[in-house]
Amino acid sequence: MANAPWIIRSRPHPQLRLFCFPYAGGGALIYHHWSQSLPIEVEVCPVLLPGREHRFFTARPYSDMDALVQTLTDELYSYLDIPFVLYGHSMGGKICYAWACHLRQQHNLVPDYFFVSAQYAPHLSPRQAPIHHLPDAQFLDSLFRLGGTAAAVMQNKELMELMLPLLRADFRLYETYIPMPTEPFACPISAFYGEQDHLVSAEELAAWQLHTHNTFTLRGMPGNHFFIHSAQKQILSAISQDLRGLLSMA
Repeated sequence: MANAPWIIRSRPHPQLRLFCFPYAGGGALIYHHWSQSLPIEVEVCPVLLPGREHRFFTARPYSDMDALVQTLTDELYSYLDIPFVLYGHSMGGKICYAWACHLRQQHNLVPDYFFVSAQYAPHLSPRQAPIHHLPDAQFLDSLFRLGGTAAAVMQNKELMELMLPLLRADFRLYETYIPMPTEPFACPISAFYGEQDHLVSAEELAAWQLHTHNTFTLRGMPGNHFFIHSAQKQILSAISQDLRGLLSMA
């Protein structure tokens, strides 16, 4: 086990665990208050990926998806002893899918629910050209046009020099992972799209329906690609509704 923890614990004796993964450049702080708005039986476990927050200087960020999901299994397998569900936003959704495929193939484990937001279905091709390999100036310009980084941050040269390795690694992880065709999952899938998101469409989220043999729910949320911030209350209300149904069957 690594010295640094990989998850933040929030409940001593949960009935199920919700593992949460961030978008590119984001961290566990996104999910800091989620446990206050979800059923008490749910332990929200934000995943502390290397290269950010308190692991910024102590661990290099992953740029290869296969290596990341293997490490996730090594580090978090002991926490899969009770029903678990996954939530990922944008890059986080792709990590969730890759990890779920790995767990099913290598350990015959599947999540009890799968939540994804702002991430196109894995059988679709991306609409945006890769940017992780671009020279620094072009990479940062492309990043700014994606809309996830404030102008004040982009103009802080020292901060961007610190963040550049993490951002490049995250985008390499995201852009070079090519999912292999696989059978749909047995768990339900709930997908969320931003109603003003110009990067990922409602149709691309609706296509996740092909990846479950179970129920599928599609919800639109107010906001752009980063509606996980602007529509947090609505997202948590929807997740609570879905998980109450799961908890009632426990």
